[in-house]
Amino acid sequence: MNLDILNTEIQNFISENLNADITKLLLKGTSFDNVDTKSIIEQIEAKNRCKSKLPTWFNSKNIYYPNKLNIEQTSSEIAAKYKSELVSGDSIIDLTGGFGVDCFYFSKRFKNVTHCELNTELSNIVKYNYQQLSANNIDVFHTDGIKHLKTNHKKFDWIYIDPSRRHDSKGKVFFLKDCLPNVPEHLDVLFNISNNILIKTSPLLDISVGINELKHIKAIHVVAINNEVKELLWELENNYDNTIKIKTVNIKKKQKETFSFVFNSNKTPTTYSKPLSYLFEPNSAILKSGGFNEISNQLNVLKLHQHSHLYTTDTLIDFPGRAFKIIKVVSYNKKEFKKLNITNANLTTRNFPETVQQIRKKLKIKDGGNLYLFFTTDNTNSKIIIVCQKA
Repeated sequence: MNLDILNTEIQNFISENLNADITKLLLKGTSFDNVDTKSIIEQIEAKNRCKSKLPTWFNSKNIYYPNKLNIEQTSSEIAAKYKSELVSGDSIIDLTGGFGVDCFYFSKRFKNVTHCELNTELSNIVKYNYQQLSANNIDVFHTDGIKHLKTNHKKFDWIYIDPSRRHDSKGKVFFLKDCLPNVPEHLDVLFNISNNILIKTSPLLDISVGINELKHIKAIHVVAINNEVKELLWELENNYDNTIKIKTVNIKKKQKETFSFVFNSNKTPTTYSKPLSYLFEPNSAILKSGGFNEISNQLNVLKLHQHSHLYTTDTLIDFPGRAFKIIKVVSYNKKEFKKLNITNANLTTRNFPETVQQIRKKLKIKDGGNLYLFFTTDNTNSKIIIVCQKA
């Protein structure tokens, strides 16, 4: 940490140049003593990334920012707040602390929070920033979290861990055993320290793969923000050996869409139907969860096809995703489509052999407008176009 960055004049310069052309700033340079232009640019870029993702940090004075990669890898405040609501108690330890956003929110639910981080620079930055944010119940340690647990022999109500994929694992199937730390390898050690473990993983991890690698899983949370899946949260409880609850949440500006089911519990066959009056598309959290039959059975909606993951009814219902009023259904061919006289529309494909780009080019459809076209396969394996408007 170069504490000269916190000089009032430099801090003002950073705030005044958040919307500046970075290339021009680099070429022009700055004339501050003890702080080079590159370091100031790094602060500007990192702070910019916090504007919507970490507004508490962005709006606080004298915050010291790490490199922009650390900001990209950290939880957003929305996600951190959600996971903090899943846990509570006197003490929690974060074995892979990073920029400390999760710990900041844990500190609102626990009396004592422990933040472990291997990177010396990042650990120092986090410790300093917690002082600026008045997060006084967080102890920051520059250490390996697993080693810290083994050497201190202290019990915690919860252990939180966000393992990172090793650099050499790119392009390979995502396994937890290929991450740092190797959580499956250390599970017995972790359960000696705490009865409760919360693990955050990338949404790239296949849920069935994670279930095979871990044990004592109580619940899996699929967390989406504005219909983009951001993380999977794995709730583990020592000696738990019962059904696994899958909980999906799509956090939107004004509401939360939630849907839950028990993993592998569905025994009722799904009923299929041609498109009726309304069409429903599940949000991304549900699509990631794989709860396709559960949606049909719990909400009494009919599925268009086993692999289409679109649903239909004759009545409008409150649905965790997008709802549309069906205007017309036609077969997928140029002649049929030409009769519709549609030049602009929003396109979606589900269980369809062509991409949106290919369809736009083939049918000469521009993007936008009030119409929504779903290109999909129906329950007779026919390729169809469903013309809709938002319900």
